[in-house]
This record gives sequence, C-alpha cells and structure tokens, in this order.
Amino acid sequence: MNIHAIQEFAEAEAIATEAAARSAAAQGGRDHSRGARWLAALTDGTPLVPGYCPAVQVADAPLAGQPARYIAVVPDPDNRFPRARNGEIGLVEGWQLARAVHAVMRADRDTPRKRPIVAVIDVASQAYGRTEEAYGIHQALAGAAGAYAEARLTGHPVIGLIVGSAMSGAFLAHGYQANRLIAFSDPKVMVHAMGKASAARITLRSVEALEALAASVPPMAYDIQNYASLGLLWRLLAPAAPDQPGAQDLAMVRETLEHALADIAANGHRGLEGRLDAPHRAASKHARELLRRQWRREQEVM
Repeated sequence: MNIHAIQEFAEAEAIATEAAARSAAAQGGRDHSRGARWLAALTDGTPLVPGYCPAVQVADAPLAGQPARYIAVVPDPDNRFPRARNGEIGLVEGWQLARAVHAVMRADRDTPRKRPIVAVIDVASQAYGRTEEAYGIHQALAGAAGAYAEARLTGHPVIGLIVGSAMSGAFLAHGYQANRLIAFSDPKVMVHAMGKASAARITLRSVEALEALAASVPPMAYDIQNYASLGLLWRLLAPAAPDQPGAQDLAMVRETLEHALADIAANGHRGLEGRLDAPHRAASKHARELLRRQWRREQEVM
C-alpha cells in the first residue's frame, strides 16, 4: 500500500464526519432497509451515535437491562465509492465498523462486566471494484472481523441477528464472529459466498442446475434452512412481518436476544467450537482433530 493509501485511511474519521453532516436528514429519518428498520425498532428509535459514515449506523440502547451497542450497515446512495451504495461493506465501512467495536472495548476496558454488541445483519456483499482492491478492501474487512473477534475474546457478548442477506466477505466482516448467530426464517434471508448468478458462472452451470445441486449439497444451498443444518445458527426465528417490525415480532426478537445473552454468560466459552457439533460438520470437526494431533507430534519432535 503506497503513502497515498495510508493517508486516505488515516482520514477515515474525517471522511465519516463530513459524510454524516451531508446526510443528517438520512440519519434522522433512518433508512428503509431491513437492517435499519430492525436497528431502529430494537433501540426504540434511539438517536444514532454521531460521527460514523451514513452506511454504518450505531446506536446505544439497553438489552436485558444493561447498556448495549447495536450496529447495522445500510445502503448509502450518495456513497463516494459507487461500489458501496447498496448495502455493501466497502473501504470506509469496514474501518468504521472496527471503530464502533473498538470504541466499546476501550470504554469497558476496566469494567468487569462488558457490554453486549448486537450486529444487525443485512449486507449485500463486500464492495467489488478496482479502487477497493487498490486501497486494501481485504484490510478493511479484516479490521472489522478482527474487532468483533477481539471483543468476543475479551468478554463482550457478541450477538449476530441476520434479518436479510449475509453475503460474501460482508458477513465475515459484520457478524460472523458472534458468540451466537440468530436468523429469520424468511425467503429474503440468505447466507452464501456469492449470488446465484455469480456462482453459476464460476461453476460453469446454469442457475437451475446450481439450484438442483443445492438440493443435495447443503453448503451450496441459498435458503436459510439448509444453512441452519450446518450448525452455525443458535436460533432460527419466524417473524410474521420481517419487513415491518411489529409489537409481537419485536417482543419475540428481544426475548431471543436476551436468552442468547444469558446463554453466553452461562456457557462461559468465548470460542466458536460449538458450531462444529451439527451432523453436517462432522468432517470439519474430524479434520481439526487430525490437525491438532499432527501439531502436537511436531511439537514433541521439536
């Protein structure tokens, strides 16, 4: 990365502040994406924390009677990076996510009870473009993923709530590192490495052939039920109106978040080992055990 790129990211906070001022109306009225609607509903319309870019919405509100930080990524049609205007996580968004998480860790550094972090997930993908590649999209996404992982490992309960798409590197950067993942059982909810059209091109298949393959290979499927079979989800919810949070749906989701928080506290483990217990993860679990054995043998030889 050249000196201009380093300077560009050193100015990320200034960029975010300018963008926030430019979109004050959008901040006040919120966005119309699922992620924004659920963040607003779960926080009772609490004003957003100022100073973040318009695509990264941050709100501090209670969860189970204690302070919590809620974070969502939303579309920004005026984003100065065209590839990050439809809910993608781009260069600025990645670093701003990391900043939002690190701010909580700094504030709670000397407190025995770490506040929860709720990632409200509805992300189209990472931002694909020459500018993003040149300026280090991999570093921006890694910065966000690393922040969530560090928060989890230092004792912050991290909960991911998948209300819409959770695609590609965007999901890895925003939510995947959570202690507990909760998702809506809804056709608009999908978790995958890439969209169907792109996957069909890469695998030299038609979209129809790809869907037929997915019927027998769960990791290739796009529906959330198949994803749930992989063991990564803690709970699967079925809200009556996922596009418009109503009182009953909101109560159900809040109750589930509270139960997830209690489960994290009761369990005590800060790792992600529990995701390997599903039947479809047996091979992954076995491979990890073989690697551990090999590692121990090599250490004994050394």
